[in-house]
Amino acid sequence: MNEQNPNFRVNVNTEIGRLRKLLIHSPDSGLGKVVPSKAQDWLFEDIVHLDTIRKGEYDYYIKLLMYFLDPEKIKGKLAQIDSDEANRSFFKPNHPDFHNSDSVIEIQNLLSEVLENESIRKKLVAAVCAIEGCTYKVQLELTNTDPKELAEIFISGTLRNDTMIFAPIPNLIFTRDVGTTINNHILLNKPAKKARVRETLLMRYIFFNHPLFADYQNNVLEIPDVTMHFLRPGDEPAFSTTLEGGDVMMVSPNHVLIGCSERTSEHGANEAIKLLFDNDVVEKVTVVKIPSKRDYMHLDTVFTQVKRNTWVILNSIAHSPKFNPYEPINFLKEPEKLESTTAIQFTKANPQEPKHFEHVEALLNDISQNDLKSTEPTRIIYSGNNMFPYDSREQWTDSCNLLAIKEGVVLGYDRNDKTVEAFKAAGFNVVDVKDLIQDLEGGKTDIETITDTLILMPSAELSRARGGFHCMSLPILRDNL
Repeated sequence: MNEQNPNFRVNVNTEIGRLRKLLIHSPDSGLGKVVPSKAQDWLFEDIVHLDTIRKGEYDYYIKLLMYFLDPEKIKGKLAQIDSDEANRSFFKPNHPDFHNSDSVIEIQNLLSEVLENESIRKKLVAAVCAIEGCTYKVQLELTNTDPKELAEIFISGTLRNDTMIFAPIPNLIFTRDVGTTINNHILLNKPAKKARVRETLLMRYIFFNHPLFADYQNNVLEIPDVTMHFLRPGDEPAFSTTLEGGDVMMVSPNHVLIGCSERTSEHGANEAIKLLFDNDVVEKVTVVKIPSKRDYMHLDTVFTQVKRNTWVILNSIAHSPKFNPYEPINFLKEPEKLESTTAIQFTKANPQEPKHFEHVEALLNDISQNDLKSTEPTRIIYSGNNMFPYDSREQWTDSCNLLAIKEGVVLGYDRNDKTVEAFKAAGFNVVDVKDLIQDLEGGKTDIETITDTLILMPSAELSRARGGFHCMSLPILRDNL
């Protein structure tokens, strides 16, 4: 196992500070084993083409991250990395020529390094086999498997001979959901769906056992179940304690947003607030309750931050439906509570008197102006340029799920045409990732000077997995603003 790095730090206090380190997981063979009959159980809307999602799409994400976070690994070497002879070895976690970046950190590598410890390997194999209902013989076989191969099996569910022994965990590419860095703490998730239980277990073992995180073991926060939870009826959502990282945003050094959504329950938000306040991690937490619908899934699927004063959001989330006195239906039928959106802010100093925001847009303005001290008016960019039906169509393909590499420089999908128009109208440059990579390799563009830019990423297959680049990143170190 790698030795502890004395220069390794965990610290994220905004969504937009210059990104320095993050956890990612490259698409593994498990994505190519999702079948239609199980797709929704495994939280996929469709089956994806693995070769395209890797070579045609995700590889560009890794290359771009390398130019910004670890340029020595890629600058001047792009031709060799892309050559037919290399056969994508730069992007394959178990290959000797894998990039092994200390900044763009592959979860599969961390897991294999943890599994080198025999005691930990036995415990984790036993835990996984218990969850998956494996036979004792399979448990013994896995215990004696090479750590690198075992890590791949745990993630893909498949042995080297291509035999599936349990389901894949295809959602691990969405590393944001397994946890969130909040200042120098890591808040682990407590998933709502059975399909994500194994990945949560694997991440727990990584954070508590890998030398990289040795100095932060006391800063890893786990969501407990509500007291006496086992006496409550069944698996009813109203009684569950769930929280996923896509519903948690670190928007300023003392302020966290938590979404109550399809995946994060009120009980989960409540336990997270108590943990954050009891451990002196932040001073205030705002809970944003969005409709509990598959369309929205997580908070970061309906809005993300672009700059100190700029956000991209779905308009119907920004403003709850308004009462129209001229429509008789409003007197005949109660409004749908599921469609309303509320924002309630709790402070550590006075949690019993929360502040209510009129709508989400008012909250975002408060963050920009008061938390981040923006000197410019707050700007809102709407999904689909706020045009029906493009607003909902493009939100479904993650127009609002953007990753900021630095303030004002964000990654998004190339398919959301109307949202791209909205970015252009707001004064942003729009560039295709393939062109940008060539310019970075040739020295025509400098990562230090690039500003106010939406980088368009290929998305035909990735978008079908229902997650954007905010979902596909777990930042663990950002610069302060």
